Amino acid sequence: MLKGTKLYSILFNKCPRCQEGDFFITNNAYDLKRFDKMHTHCSHCDLRFEPEPGFFFGAMYVSYAFYVAFIISTFVLFNVLLQIDLTYYLIGLIPALIMLTPFFFRLARRTWINIFVRYKPDQAKAHS
Repeated sequence: MLKGTKLYSILFNKCPRCQEGDFFITNNAYDLKRFDKMHTHCSHCDLRFEPEPGFFFGAMYVSYAFYVAFIISTFVLFNVLLQIDLTYYLIGLIPALIMLTPFFFRLARRTWINIFVRYKPDQAKAHS
């Protein structure tokens, strides 16, 4: 259903070009010893995942946007709609942000590379 879309690549840890090979070594964002380890190249289409040194500095801005969206949406939910005291919200927010760090890190990197790499399904067949 989502196959062939950038969203598929971002959500399922797949190569943005062929959507066959894995982007990160492990699919588990909470394997804290390896959550940030990426393959250097796609195993199917041989796309180099870090095209130039410092390529993923831009992913920090994407990560920042994810954090801001999370903070604003949870603030509206808990403080405005459910009218939970702001102190309790802030006490719960800090651990939640810490726990979401590996998830947002990986999501931001996959989103960033998908901005620059187009899906080309024929690339996987050419190198298989």
